[in-house]
Amino acid sequence: MANSPAPALALFDGDRDELMSWTRSTAIRAGLAQRARIVLLASEGVANSRIAAEVGTTTTSVWKWRKRYAEAGIAGLSDAPRSGRPKHLDHAEIVAATLTAPPKKYGVTHWSSRLLAQRLGVGNATVARAWREYGVQPWKSETFKFSTDPELVGKVTDVVGLYLAPPENAIVLCVDEKSQIQALDRTAPMLPMRIGDTEKRMHDYKCHGTTTLFAALDIATGHVTGVVKPKHRRQEFLGFLRQIDRAYPGQELHLVMDNYATHKHPKVLAWLKRHPRFHVHFIPTSSSWLNLVERWFREITDKRIRRGTFRNVPQLIAAIEEFIAQHNHDSKPFVWTAQADAILAKVARARATLDKTPSV
Repeated sequence: MANSPAPALALFDGDRDELMSWTRSTAIRAGLAQRARIVLLASEGVANSRIAAEVGTTTTSVWKWRKRYAEAGIAGLSDAPRSGRPKHLDHAEIVAATLTAPPKKYGVTHWSSRLLAQRLGVGNATVARAWREYGVQPWKSETFKFSTDPELVGKVTDVVGLYLAPPENAIVLCVDEKSQIQALDRTAPMLPMRIGDTEKRMHDYKCHGTTTLFAALDIATGHVTGVVKPKHRRQEFLGFLRQIDRAYPGQELHLVMDNYATHKHPKVLAWLKRHPRFHVHFIPTSSSWLNLVERWFREITDKRIRRGTFRNVPQLIAAIEEFIAQHNHDSKPFVWTAQADAILAKVARARATLDKTPSV
């Protein structure tokens, strides 16, 4: 019968006290305490079904632990080693697996923490910790572009030299234009920032026209000479050069500019030749990051333009001019620290990495 008494399980010498201590301990694992109770009840001849009901398990489990104890004593009550992949991997191993593209069978371009955890047999939290430790972000992708300028080394050395050691008694100005600035009017009022909630705006908008900002950043003081014009042709750029000429009378001026066609227009070059105190330094192609005025353009975009609401172009122009005035009232320079050799070495390493990367 299912409830008939089973033969009493014989305990090894000295095990009873040890098993009793397991049942009373608050520090021992619950599973071990349960197994100790099974063995103790079995040693008293209690039926397997009754033991199962009393300790909250199945008769199969009771048979298992009776058998394990009979074969190996208390040592037999511990968990047996499990086969298969170990549940712990070194973080370096996880990162190494991350840097290897997922097999085609997964149908994805990069690992997620859950997918990699499934493949490695670990928890996705473990994968996430490894990624944080090593600064790996598989979900993130950025763009890059190499300059093909044959005078890359010379131009980088020249411009960085101006930043780190400007000529005495001369002004270094970073010059560029921010074109196609849109006067955007939201289709609904913006929802203001609140405690626990960010500012929100409608994704759609009305564009009421565009304008162009010409700017020259003095690297020594952070002062910006700016003017807003409707277009960015060579006529407008020549007008801006004349404004710079008036703003810095009688001083040697070194202008850092990009290779935009307007900057190299024959009439612009002719004007510069007639004004020998203007010395032009062109940055390499595809290297706008080397022009410090781009850093200031990011400031005005982030702090005034992107979140602004403008019902017409004059409102946009007024906002730009107000920002320039406020900036110049308490201007501070952007400090350049990178050496030319370090920049060129980084470019060389990136190119070498690209050369070693197989094409897809």
